Amino acid sequence: MIFIPAPVQKVTDTRVVSSLTLPSPSELAALLPRTEKQIEFVGQARREIHDIIHQKDKRLMAVVGPCSIHDPEAGLEYAEKLRELAEELGNRMLIIMRVYFEKPRTTTGWKGLIMDPHLNGTCDIPSGLRIARQFLGEVLDLGIPTATELLDPITPQYIADSLSWAAIGARTVESQTHRQMASGLSMPVGFKNSTAGDCNVAINAIVAATKEQTFFGITSEGRASAVTTAGNPDSQIILRGGADGPNYSSQHVADAVSNSEKAGINPSIMIDCSHGNSSKDPDRQPLVLQDVAKQITSGNRHIHAVMLESNLKGGNQKVPSNVNELDYGVSITDACLDWEATKKTLQNTHAALACRFN
Repeated sequence: MIFIPAPVQKVTDTRVVSSLTLPSPSELAALLPRTEKQIEFVGQARREIHDIIHQKDKRLMAVVGPCSIHDPEAGLEYAEKLRELAEELGNRMLIIMRVYFEKPRTTTGWKGLIMDPHLNGTCDIPSGLRIARQFLGEVLDLGIPTATELLDPITPQYIADSLSWAAIGARTVESQTHRQMASGLSMPVGFKNSTAGDCNVAINAIVAATKEQTFFGITSEGRASAVTTAGNPDSQIILRGGADGPNYSSQHVADAVSNSEKAGINPSIMIDCSHGNSSKDPDRQPLVLQDVAKQITSGNRHIHAVMLESNLKGGNQKVPSNVNELDYGVSITDACLDWEATKKTLQNTHAALACRFN
């Protein structure tokens, strides 16, 4: 009798369809290096944000821009307009461009330019990383600091040298992985309250991010590593509203400040004028910012920053089967405030802040 051994059962990667090797972070950085001028600019912006967070600079920080970048050409046009406005308002406001390349999804949907740059589900991540890094360099060359939400913990290795501020989103603020990642980031970080509206999870996240952490990561050469961090002292709570409605009122802010102080963290507050605070109606964002400006001019010392979702044109659109039919300058994710309304809103805020600098 001939013994035929049974085939060995495969127990790993049984549901993996493909695995594409990416360029290492150092390889991409070598392909698209940051210039000495860009590096100095990023560092200077980080220092200015640090001073705002720690009340050494009375200016209001404003993170302004599209909900997501899907068309670099339109994004660059927006950046050029924002640069002119930032120069106009710079004595009372530090304006930073919202440059979001990753989009968290409750179920399914477009995951952002890094994951799907061609908007067709092909998930060409190597191209997405190159396009994102190239775009960041172009924005920095215009003299605009950049901000993004960091969703995948590997992403910072590819683009963090181009960022002056980062956010941890409402869906990931409870994630230990993201809290650990934030503890090692070289820029200030904002933590959003949860989608349900719980602000304490953001406070807990900040407490964790200020501490030394050790966790799994990758080196700039793309090798797995055990990363140990010193902790990040430059953190903010982002109030973005939730299931129970807006949370930008003076009482909500006072509660966030009180709970922060009880937890032993610096009570630096950013108000996200979009999402739950505007009931996802972009035209309500100016009303939210108007209320926030009144709180600041009435003496609130803990609201240090605001965020607006804004684009060349207002509203949003679905991605058509033929991406060439997309309307130029219109968001494909959350609905945004149009440019002219954005400009007027920020100018009005700048005017309202005059009494703070007398």
